[in-house]
Amino acid sequence: MRRFLLVAGLFALAVGLLWIGQGTGPWPRSSFMVNQLQWAGYGAAMAGFGLVLIWQSNQ
Repeated sequence: MRRFLLVAGLFALAVGLLWIGQGTGPWPRSSFMVNQLQWAGYGAAMAGFGLVLIWQSNQ
């Protein structure tokens, strides 16, 4: 179970950081999430969830 939480947490963290990057920046040019701060907020929530999962995997 610990390994699953760690992997899921790392994946959620990576996706969250990607969403933050897309929501606040111009990359990639063809994404519907570019320069949409709403997606940066979703990314922050996802990254936070990932950190919680990673923390839980170490308990």
